[in-house]
Amino acid sequence: MEKFLNDILNILNEMEAIDPIILDMSKTPIPTEYFIIITANSAVHMKSLREKLVRYIKNSELPLIYYDKGEGHDWLLIDAGDVVIHIFTREGREFYDLEGLWIDAKRIDTVKR
Repeated sequence: MEKFLNDILNILNEMEAIDPIILDMSKTPIPTEYFIIITANSAVHMKSLREKLVRYIKNSELPLIYYDKGEGHDWLLIDAGDVVIHIFTREGREFYDLEGLWIDAKRIDTVKR
C-alpha cells in the first residue's frame, strides 16, 4: 500500500493539489484503510485531478470501485477500495470538514514520502 500512497502523492504534488492530507481509517468503522483529502483551485483543476487519478488507478492493482463523473460539484469522490480520495473545492472542504469529523484518525505525513 505504501507504493500506491507514494504514487498518488507524487501525482498530487505534480498537479499542485492543495493541502493533501492522508488519514489512516483502519481503526474507524469506515470500510477503507485510507482517506486522501485534497483541495483543487478550480473546476478545471478538479476535473484534471480526477482524470489523472482515475487513469493511475485503472493502470494499478487498486480496484476502481466508483468515481464521480459529474462536474460543478464541491466534492468529487474516487473509491479505490482501500484508498478513498476526496477532491474538494476550498468551500466544500471547509463545509464538509472531513478532517474535523475524523479528528481521531491518525494523520500520515505527506511531506516528500
